[in-house]
Amino acid sequence: MARRRRLDEAEAEEGNERWLVSYSDMITVLMALFIVLFAMSQIDEQKYAALRDGLADSFGQTSAVMQGRSAVHEDTGSTSIAAPHPLDGAEQISDPQLEKAVEAALQQRRSRLAAEAENEADRLTSIAEEIRHATERAGVSEDIEMTIDHRGLVVSLVSRHVVFENDVATLSDRGRQVVDAVAPVLARIEEPLTIDGHTNQVPVSPAFYATDWDLSSARAVTVVRYLDERWSIAPDRLSAGGHGNTKPLRPVDEPGSQDINKRVDIVVLSTQPPEVTALLQEAARDRLGPDQEVVQP
Repeated sequence: MARRRRLDEAEAEEGNERWLVSYSDMITVLMALFIVLFAMSQIDEQKYAALRDGLADSFGQTSAVMQGRSAVHEDTGSTSIAAPHPLDGAEQISDPQLEKAVEAALQQRRSRLAAEAENEADRLTSIAEEIRHATERAGVSEDIEMTIDHRGLVVSLVSRHVVFENDVATLSDRGRQVVDAVAPVLARIEEPLTIDGHTNQVPVSPAFYATDWDLSSARAVTVVRYLDERWSIAPDRLSAGGHGNTKPLRPVDEPGSQDINKRVDIVVLSTQPPEVTALLQEAARDRLGPDQEVVQP
């Protein structure tokens, strides 16, 4: 009896491992199937990816339709679908056709982005017009210049009538009038604002600051604090930066350029994606009038 029990236990242990044989056979067959399918593939991955991305951007999603043949069995009334098969002969899409489809999808995407950039330029221009009217009513319109670039709407507080005195970062009386005229419009919108300080184009050693960088940064912070403390613009909408004398608004050899290049820029940042903002400056060309165009040095 003891021998019989040992034989039964051995057979039971052997039976418990038989499923491994079937499992190994199934894995082998699946691997062979995937190898065959991969070998049959003739897709140009780069062109397919370009087409896929172009169509996805244009339509907001991708879709695939697999075509096959259907047949109705007379004896059972059931329907079966034949497996999809690759196009052959004249039905295959040639490379020129694929390139044409990709180019059409890309052109549609470019048109869509250009239209979105035009709409954003219209919106920023309307904000600029509000600011222009506000500064005209306050009699300080000559102390601002506006343009639209890849960042958004740039409102430059220039120093024709001394927004900042030499070597200091304290707003003058005139400077406070300018900010007070612009601030109500900025408070009504929701976009983030970045405040950039600039000194004039002549490298100097400020009397109360170590370098031009310190002075320009201090001027930016002064305007940020004024917008926060005087006009209650949310601090999380505000940021400040200093550029010293590195980014003049007017060419350095232009008469009177020093009075303009010493400035603070209030930038209304566009919230559009980068592919749209990259087209903003071109879309906004001549919208703010020829007197507002920035001449790069």
